[in-house]
Amino acid sequence: MFRFVEDVILILIAILTVGAILFELYSVYGNMVITLADLLLLFIYAEVFGLVAVYFRSHELPVIYPLFIAITALSRLIVLQGKDSAPEQLVFEAASILLISIAAILLRNVKVKIGTD
Repeated sequence: MFRFVEDVILILIAILTVGAILFELYSVYGNMVITLADLLLLFIYAEVFGLVAVYFRSHELPVIYPLFIAITALSRLIVLQGKDSAPEQLVFEAASILLISIAAILLRNVKVKIGTD
């Protein structure tokens, strides 16, 4: 029963991710401008979709995928804030990216997975 509910939720996440990608592409087409923030958002959607695909196939979640999503999300946050944000905030966000990157490097060779089995 739990596996069935899990699969239904994963299918729903995949459908909503595809919908979000289509909505973002429509927005980019309507504005006739492609920004770095738009590309990073599409990349986040692609990573989420890939994460769902990997988990749906193997029912295991490599920990490194959410780390990549976090790095991309923090990068997008930095891009969106622009020049108006406090310098300290930029340093903290960059340090967060560095810390997550170090964690990803450390976990790259370690087979840490979260699964339902």
